[in-house]
Order: sequence, then structure tokens, then C-alpha cells
Amino acid sequence: MDYYETLGVSKSADEEEIKKAYRKMAMKYHPDRNKGDKEAEAKFKAINEAYETLKDPQKRSAYDRYGHEAYKNAASGGGGSNGGGFSQDFHFNFGGSAFSDIFEGFFGDNMGGGAGGERADMRGNDLRYDTTITMEEAFRGKDMELKLRANVKCDECNGTGSEGGLKPKTCPSCRGSGKMRYAQGFFMVEKTCSACNGTGHIIEKSCKTCNGAGRVSRSRNLSVSIPAGIENGARIRLTGEGEAGIRGGRSGDLYIFVVIKPHKLFSRDGSSVHCDVPISFVTAALGGEVEVPTIDGKKAIIKIPAGTQSGQVLKLRGKGMSVVRSAQRGDMLIHAFVETPINLTERQKELLQEFDKDNQSSPKAKGFFSKVKEFWQEL
Repeated sequence: MDYYETLGVSKSADEEEIKKAYRKMAMKYHPDRNKGDKEAEAKFKAINEAYETLKDPQKRSAYDRYGHEAYKNAASGGGGSNGGGFSQDFHFNFGGSAFSDIFEGFFGDNMGGGAGGERADMRGNDLRYDTTITMEEAFRGKDMELKLRANVKCDECNGTGSEGGLKPKTCPSCRGSGKMRYAQGFFMVEKTCSACNGTGHIIEKSCKTCNGAGRVSRSRNLSVSIPAGIENGARIRLTGEGEAGIRGGRSGDLYIFVVIKPHKLFSRDGSSVHCDVPISFVTAALGGEVEVPTIDGKKAIIKIPAGTQSGQVLKLRGKGMSVVRSAQRGDMLIHAFVETPINLTERQKELLQEFDKDNQSSPKAKGFFSKVKEFWQEL
């Protein structure tokens, strides 16, 4: 029996009419309501078979063109005179799969899909926004207001592209898929539907504000929170905050790229903060305390051990950068640089010369020069 007659609909019926007819017929002939009735059981199976074909735009298109022969040929691999050019003695066997299933695997998801799937060309574009913040702002986090100009949903038609916000009709040529498929010998050719330009819908009267696109260009403000501890070059993704899609298509995403300005005192490595601190010759030799700034704007006292060497690293625990999504902080690493005195007075020079005569506290220097002496002797 003809599938349309089975469901009691005309060949021009849209998807919604087919769905309603199926539900009505399925309830009427459901086995639970007709226990023991073989005729109702057969009718129920026929209804399901018809609906499985007509609810799918590609299967329906093949059925409209070839009737039941489309599925006989697909199952056997033959083509006959109506099989799109397949020879009767040319057989396919894809592990029991019908040719329509194999074709759908190649083209269904990647080249347009059915009416129920979202077409990639309807989705709005992703947007990129670059922002520069200070290291202190990266430590604390920052709430900022962005001003963007991009395509947004048209309020006049509610994004439908149709005047008055009316829902566009399903394209009768491609039945909402946005693609037309043709059999040419062994191959199936797929092209964008010329009737709807690949949108899958037809607008009878376009919205005057957006000219049928369903979106307009407009400036908008957006509040964004930069999390504490964010690193240089990090990317924040805001789903759905990109450009609006065409005629109600899904919006793109907004990507915020964060650049952190170089700091005049600190450098950073992950959650660790590094700071170069000059230490006087006397403090390095005798030990003492030095006051240093921290990234949170406060001060900290660090103890300098006696005999501290230039380049030695001292650690302040918990005084580094914030850790993203955590109450913890990294460490602050103090790089000690011992300053050599300059512009000495005559008295200072005399004292240093006296010190140098009796100096027995430079083990590294002694070790180095002894190695140099051995090196020269070996030459």
C-alpha cells in the first residue's frame, strides 16, 4: 500500500501533519488496545513502516521518486530501470547494511543532514576579543564591561526572518534538508537547494528590519569576569555570546584572549612570583632582614642568612599568585643580588684592604683558583 494512504495524508503534507497522523493511527491500532486482533497488528506494523520512511527527508525524497523500488534496489544492490543506473547483475553487500544506510553514513552528518539537524551555515560566527590586564588584576581577578558590535537576533521578527515573526515554511523542494541529491550512474551528487539557498525554509514575506536574515548589526555591552590567577595568553570561552545565527540558527561563541602586561618589579612562572632584590655587601655577609613588596600590594620581611651569595633564592611561602578556582596561593621567590660597593672613601678602601689580607672566608674562590692552577699545570 502507498505510504501516504497508510497514514491518511496527502503527498504535500508537511512534517507536522505526518507526525500528527502517525500518532493518531498508532493509538488507534496499537496492540495494547487491540489484543488478539491480527488485522490491527498488521495495520500497526504498516503504519510504523510508513512513518519511518516519510519522517526522514532523504528517505521520503527517494520514496517519492522511486516508490517502493527505492528500498528493494537498496537492499539487493540492483537498480533496474529506476535504480539510478545500477545494473541488475551488479550487487552490493556491506555486511547486511542497506545502501541507503551506507550513503547516509557518508553524507548524512557531514554534508547537511536531515531537517532535524542543524546546518553549519545557519550558525553564527565565533567572535574574538583581546584584552590586556595588569599582573595585579590577574592576581585579584577583574570584572569588566565589554562593548561589542556584532550581528544579534532581530527583535522585530524574533530571529525568524519572516515579517511579524511568522515561522518560515519548510522548503518543498528539499523538504527542509537544504540539500538536493541526485543519482548519476554509480554516484550520488549533492547540491545546495536553489529554492531555499540551503536554509531548508522558505520565507514568503521577509522582515523589513533584517531583510529576512533574522539578525541585525548592533552594539551591545557584555559583563565578563576574569578569574583570579589567570595566566598570560589564556583564553576564555563564552558559549552563545558570538554572532547570532541566520534565521534562528544557533549563536556562535565569544573567545576572550587575555594578555598580562610585564611588571616593573615581578615576573611570573605559573603560580610562583619572582622578584630580584638587591642586598648590601654587609647584609649578605653578616645576615639581616630586608623588606620586600608582594603582589597583593602589601609588604613582607625576609630574613637574609649570613653568607648569602649573589643569585641565591629565598622563598616566601604563600605570597605568590592566586591559583585559579582555588583559595591557595603560590610562593614568592626572592633572587638575592649582592651589590658591590662603589664610590668608596679612602677609609673604606683601607678597611677593605685590611679585610682582604686576613680573608679566610671565601671557600668557593679558593676552590676555583686551585682548579685553575691545576689546569695550567696540565697544559
